[in-house]
Amino acid sequence: MSKLSTRHLLGIKDITEEDIQLIFQTADNFKDVLNRPIKKVPSLRDITVANVFFENSTRTRLSFELAEKRLSADVVNFSSSSSSVKKGETLLDTVNNILAMKVDMVVMRHASPGAPHFLSKHVKANIINAGDGTHEHPTQALLDAFSIREKLGDVAGKKVAIMGDILHSRVALSNIFCLKKLGAEVMVCGPITLIPKFIGELGVKVEYDVKKALEWCDVANVLRIQLERQQIKYFPSLREYSIYYGINKQLLDTLNKEIVIMHPGPINRGVELNSDVADSDHSIILGQVENGVAIRMAVLYLLAGVKEV
Repeated sequence: MSKLSTRHLLGIKDITEEDIQLIFQTADNFKDVLNRPIKKVPSLRDITVANVFFENSTRTRLSFELAEKRLSADVVNFSSSSSSVKKGETLLDTVNNILAMKVDMVVMRHASPGAPHFLSKHVKANIINAGDGTHEHPTQALLDAFSIREKLGDVAGKKVAIMGDILHSRVALSNIFCLKKLGAEVMVCGPITLIPKFIGELGVKVEYDVKKALEWCDVANVLRIQLERQQIKYFPSLREYSIYYGINKQLLDTLNKEIVIMHPGPINRGVELNSDVADSDHSIILGQVENGVAIRMAVLYLLAGVKEV
């Protein structure tokens, strides 16, 4: 198989294990490119990509933009805060106006779950979901799994604990789908108020004790508390959360093994992770950032080869 089974990347739920492996193999090649003195290839020289972000983003937007430029694509950046969306323009009108400028691909982040799926049914361009509300964030899950594969040799058979604010996290859901498709065992861990009731139906273990979760896992993917998505208080204070669910070097030193620490960023230092862990040899957080560019290059390159029939 040399091309993806879909012409959009809307979520990990919608792609196959073969798609994921193809993205990884392609990312391996692009990672070699990124380590060369000249980090650019002409693969998307005739392609125009619009980054359409209706929500704030630093890492994801910069990572996509860098990936696009490394592939020699023409790049258009759109931010809703300085656009006609503020005047009441609809999502479809906004994107159709962008597509009228002959854009081939749209990378979109939106606060509403399902927005990229809606768009994919109404426009001809390839759509890449860069995060839709609390639903999915597929490229983050791909780069996380790719980073585990790089560090531990394979994802299959590994025990991965996703820890923190599972309820409000699109990263958690995409990671669960991706890791399960690749044969990993998955556990979620956090306060009972931040664990969705349906989560066990996805075939994951549930744990409320951080130390037990760390003793079980090979990899801890630690998520931040998403205060911006919380309408009510789910725990008494950040200080209390840090005491019961924060990970520090002292806690890791009590384990009888070494585990890998991951974080999708941005880190709330001193809350879910202490600096002595985030900056330690356990951590592959900066490796995740580097791998993000290679994974997004792979996704853009592969989708550009899947046109509408």
